[in-house]
Amino acid sequence: MAIRYQLIRRPPAAVWKVLEQPSCYADWVVGTHETAPRDGDWPELGSSLAFNLKIGPRRVDGYTVVRRYEPPRYLELEAKVPIGSARIAIDVRDWGGESLVIVDEHPLRGLGGTLHNVVLDTVIQFRHRDMLSRLAKLVERQSPRTADAGEAGHG
Repeated sequence: MAIRYQLIRRPPAAVWKVLEQPSCYADWVVGTHETAPRDGDWPELGSSLAFNLKIGPRRVDGYTVVRRYEPPRYLELEAKVPIGSARIAIDVRDWGGESLVIVDEHPLRGLGGTLHNVVLDTVIQFRHRDMLSRLAKLVERQSPRTADAGEAGHG
C-alpha cells in the first residue's frame, strides 16, 4: 500500500492554507511542472487544475479533480493523465498543535491500475517522501512560528 505520513510542525490551518492555493500545487506535488485553473473554484468539490509533467524532454498534460473536500481534515483528488488515473487521499490530523499529514495513493484506471503491484507502490512511496517533505517546508515557510511559540512543548 502506498501510504506515507509526515509530521508538519504547524497547525492544520497552516497546512490547509497551502492545500487550498492552486498556485502552490506545483511547488509540493513531485513531478508537476506547471498548473493552471481548469474548472470551478479550487479546491471545491468537482473543481480541477490542469498540470503538466516534464519527463526529460517530454511533456505530459493532465488534470486533477477534487473528489472529496472536507476541511480541515480530508482532501481527495483524482489525477488524470492520458494513460490512466490515480486516487490521492490527503488526511490532515491535529497532532498536539502540529499536523500529521497522511497521503494514500492508488492507481484507479488505465495502465497503472492494470499493473498495480508492490514495485509500483515502492516508487509511489519514494515520490511521497519527497512530496511530503516539500509540503512541510512550504507550510513552515509560509507560516513561520512566532518567537514566543518557538519549540515549546517539543522536547
